[in-house]
Amino acid sequence: METRIFYATDIHGSEKCFMKFINSAKFYKANVLILGGDITGKMVIPLVKQSDGTYRVNFLGLDRVIKSEKELDDMEKSIRLTGFYPHRTSDEELSKISDDEEKIDTLFTRLMIETLNKWFTIAEHRLEEVGVKCYITPGNDDKLEIDQCFRNLKYIINPEGQIINIDAHHEMISTGYSNITPFKAPRELPEEELSQKIEAMVLKVQNISSCIFNLHCPPLNSGLDACQKLDVTLKPVFKSGHPVMIGGGSSAVRRLIEKYQPLISLHGHIHESKNFAKIGRTLCYNPGSEYSEGILNGVIINLTEKGVKSHQFTSG
Repeated sequence: METRIFYATDIHGSEKCFMKFINSAKFYKANVLILGGDITGKMVIPLVKQSDGTYRVNFLGLDRVIKSEKELDDMEKSIRLTGFYPHRTSDEELSKISDDEEKIDTLFTRLMIETLNKWFTIAEHRLEEVGVKCYITPGNDDKLEIDQCFRNLKYIINPEGQIINIDAHHEMISTGYSNITPFKAPRELPEEELSQKIEAMVLKVQNISSCIFNLHCPPLNSGLDACQKLDVTLKPVFKSGHPVMIGGGSSAVRRLIEKYQPLISLHGHIHESKNFAKIGRTLCYNPGSEYSEGILNGVIINLTEKGVKSHQFTSG
C-alpha cells in the first residue's frame, strides 16, 4: 500500500497558505499532511478608529483611510493573508500600550492564539471529511504559549518529541527546535542540546532505515540551508556588491542524519533555500517558503514499504 505525504513549512501566519495546506489533502490526494514549523505571524497591524467613524491603518508601508465596513473587512482579510494580525483599536488604547512591551506581547499572544484556534476549528472539519491526519510542529519562531491550541483535537497532532507511526511501515520523529540564530527565537538550543533532543527520539525508533526525520532545521552545508550572512545589527552582509552566503543549518542535524541514515528528512527554516539533497542514503527536502506572497510551496512524497517511490515539489 502506498502512502502519499504532502509536506510544507514556514507559513508564518499566512491564512491563505494555511487554508491551501489543509485543502492539499483533497487537492493532492495526500494520506498524510505535515507542516514543519513556524506557523504563526510576526506582527500586529492596528486599525485605528477615528472620531468620524473611519479607520486609519499603515499596511505595507502605505497610510490608508478606511471608510466602510466592507473596506474594513477586506483590509483585515488582506492583513491575515500576508501573515499579520489585524487589530481594531483606538488612539487611546494605542497610546496606552505603545511604550509597554509587556502589554504589546500580551496582545500579540492573544491574537496569535485566537487565530490558531480559528484555523484549527476549520481544519478539523475539513480533515474529518477526507479522513486525513495532519501533523503540525511549532517551529523555532513559534511561542511556547501556542502549544495549548493543540489540545482536544482529533485530526491535528503536534508530534514534537514523539515517535509517530504514520502508516504500518514508517515511523516519524519530529522537532521544531533549531540551533541558535541571531534572532533569539523562543525554540532554539545549542547544537549539543539539539543533538541530545533528537537522538533521544532516534534511540526509541524500531526501524531507523524506514524512519522519517521531521526536523525544522536543515543539515548544515547541505544546499538546504544557504542564506545571506547578517552582521551584529542583523543587516545583510555584502562583499564587492554581492551578498555573502553561508550555511544556516545545524551541524547536529547533519551529524545525526549521517550517523543514522533515515529514509527521508524533512526541513524548512531557511525560506530561500528550496532544494533536494542526498546525504548518504537519506533523501532530504526543503520546499522553501514564499508565504508573504500567499504562495504555498510543498513537496509530495510517495512512499511504499520498499522506500521512496517518487517525489515532486509543488508551488501554488
